[in-house]
Amino acid sequence: MQRVSSNLSLKQLYEIDEHLWLEETIKLLKTNHLEELDLENLIEELENLGRRDKARVASLVEQVIRHLLLLQYWTEETQYNSGHWKAEIRSFRNQLKRNLTNNLYQYLENELASIYDDALGYVIEKTEGKLDNLPQYSTYTLEQLLDINYLPEKL
Repeated sequence: MQRVSSNLSLKQLYEIDEHLWLEETIKLLKTNHLEELDLENLIEELENLGRRDKARVASLVEQVIRHLLLLQYWTEETQYNSGHWKAEIRSFRNQLKRNLTNNLYQYLENELASIYDDALGYVIEKTEGKLDNLPQYSTYTLEQLLDINYLPEKL
């Protein structure tokens, strides 16, 4: 096991200073010293990274859906909030454009129904149940949700 100092192993370093552990792990990878890696913690960090990426893009898509629903269905607030909602939609889509990979796109395709359910629950709470015309299932495709120019027709 890699010794960072005479008394500290890489595994121990992970518990003390995660950033320094990461720097040391990168050095080992770059120099092909694979036998010295702290594989247990490296695997954990890679798994966490994948979960964070998925959570980030799912959250951004949920935000797009929330604002599209508000824009399309909350007509009594449209006059006051449509500019804000449209700007938020653009911002979330821009963030998605910068973060989306093929793998994450496929993840979103598989999780879209669940993400929509979460967004729908939020909108129902936000509008205090005043909107009785919200669709139970998404009428938006993933392509529409990601399209910087797509906005639904108002009802």
